[in-house]
Amino acid sequence: MKPMSSLASPKPWYRHGMVWLLIAGPALVIVAGVITAAIAMRSPDPVLANDAYEFGQKTDDSAQRSLLPAQKARNHAATPVDAPIK
Repeated sequence: MKPMSSLASPKPWYRHGMVWLLIAGPALVIVAGVITAAIAMRSPDPVLANDAYEFGQKTDDSAQRSLLPAQKARNHAATPVDAPIK
């Protein structure tokens, strides 16, 4: 039997690896949040003009041509045969 004086005393909490593993997760989230906030403050989103909604609603030829792939996909999903684009 070993004498009591030879038994190792328990290590302090900061000497255990699992403690640092548990602390690392929330600490990394806080650091990532601060970095994200700094990026958001440094480069804010641009303010849209008042006519931005109407700009997307115009029906000129270039807008019609830009919608052709979406219309073709929609028509193909509705009818498996190639349907004419209206």
